[in-house]
Amino acid sequence: MKYSKRFEEALIFANQLHSGQERKVSGAPYIGHLLGVASIVIEYGGNEDEAIGALLHDAIEDQGGTIIREEIRKRFGDTVVEIVDGCTDSDVIPKPPWRKRKEDYIAHLAEATPSILLVSASDKLHNTRATLKKYRVIGNEVWNYFAGKKDGTLWYYRTLIIAFRDRISRIPNCNPQIPQIVDELDRVVVELERL
Repeated sequence: MKYSKRFEEALIFANQLHSGQERKVSGAPYIGHLLGVASIVIEYGGNEDEAIGALLHDAIEDQGGTIIREEIRKRFGDTVVEIVDGCTDSDVIPKPPWRKRKEDYIAHLAEATPSILLVSASDKLHNTRATLKKYRVIGNEVWNYFAGKKDGTLWYYRTLIIAFRDRISRIPNCNPQIPQIVDELDRVVVELERL
């Protein structure tokens, strides 16, 4: 599958939007996370809109809410906006309390499209892999980077896995690669729980 110029434009746009933003755990440039999520989506058979959604999945949440949503719609269309919205846990400032945001995000997965599931699960897989990597360097101190700390963060990921699997089971002919991502996410979370 070959992607068009739209993908390149989305990559440039994502880099511009997140310029100067760093990952909270590693301090690495944020674009690395966006590329990582897009890479997982592409490796698991994502189409161009899904790959673009992966590049922009945090744009509405982190870079301007409604204004950015409409800019994404103008540049990349309604399908990409639907994916990005489906990966957004809040588009208001100040953000609602952490636990409420996470509960609402989990609840919305009950009706998520396969495209949203693909990008969201890829995002969570990339996040947990980064957390596990950092855990192996600094141990339990890694949990201080998260609003939910250890118990809340592990609760969130474990509950996401349950929600992903429930939704997948109710989608006829769901992309068979999405459960593979969720299975890999489960393996990483099990390792975090074990440690």
